[in-house]
Amino acid sequence: MNKLEYTRRNFLGSLALAGGAVGSGLMNPASAAATSKTYHQPREEKLSIHVFSKHLQFLDYQHTAEVAAEIGFDGVDLAVRPRGHVLPENVETDLPKAVAAIKKAGLEAKIMTTAIIDADDATNEKLLKTAGEQGIRYYRTNWLKYDKGDDIVQLMPGFQKKLTALARLNEQYGVYGGYQNHAGPQYMGAPIWDIAYLLREINHPNLGSQYDIRHATVEGGLSWPLGLQYIHPQINTLVIKDFRWEKVNGQWKVYNTPLGEGMVDFPAFFQKVKEMNIRVPISVHFEYDMPEKDDSLSESEKVKQTVSVMKKDVDALKGYLSEAKL
Repeated sequence: MNKLEYTRRNFLGSLALAGGAVGSGLMNPASAAATSKTYHQPREEKLSIHVFSKHLQFLDYQHTAEVAAEIGFDGVDLAVRPRGHVLPENVETDLPKAVAAIKKAGLEAKIMTTAIIDADDATNEKLLKTAGEQGIRYYRTNWLKYDKGDDIVQLMPGFQKKLTALARLNEQYGVYGGYQNHAGPQYMGAPIWDIAYLLREINHPNLGSQYDIRHATVEGGLSWPLGLQYIHPQINTLVIKDFRWEKVNGQWKVYNTPLGEGMVDFPAFFQKVKEMNIRVPISVHFEYDMPEKDDSLSESEKVKQTVSVMKKDVDALKGYLSEAKL
């Protein structure tokens, strides 16, 4: 079939196979079993908790690692991207330094956040090669986006081709990419079904989902468990943060909050995580107002306040994990 002739009927037929339309009586169970493709992403021995280093970029690698250890994290999710903790153009020299500092503090250095989406970019390839050599196992990709007025179905073959190329590059260097479901009308992956469908079609062990329960709840409201059920075999990392809706000047807006002070149902979420046997690294994000942004503070005061704020969220997260017996 010519990609330009990719029709809604083709797409929905494939989506039904991937999503399990068997129970609805829309397709023959035997044919569904023969054509269904689901590759389960790797599972760790246990869940581990990593701080997103974006929130500690006012510190060097050594102090970042020491603060992360003091707070009680298992590891550091390094921001390796433009304006990140490690700049892509300096990755061959700086990433080994960052990894060494993290390991010296007794922490894990197996996850990073990037702006990688194009497998043909030489800097991206150098970054993944270096990451693989340093023992980094997982990374977050960049996003694909919809433009207003786009025919979403017609975009799927192009998205699939781009992500397939990235999966193959990941395999070459022994790393696993995770595509995050980011809330917003322009983000491919926001409603879950689109990225879950593509990952099932690509069906490659080196490309999966970085599942973000905050963004899933923003977009899914009460239906987030359905999206989680659909995508869970493809999940290779998790992101944890919280939010609430607030009405300001007649407009509803999303405000990020500390864990447990927002609308994410963490007890229900981690019960699902347990039931689905999702044992992957957890990256903890702090998107509400943090001391790092207060230029009136000295570095030592920023560190003191950051430790206090982050420890509160880490303790809350560990409490949820304990309640779920994870």
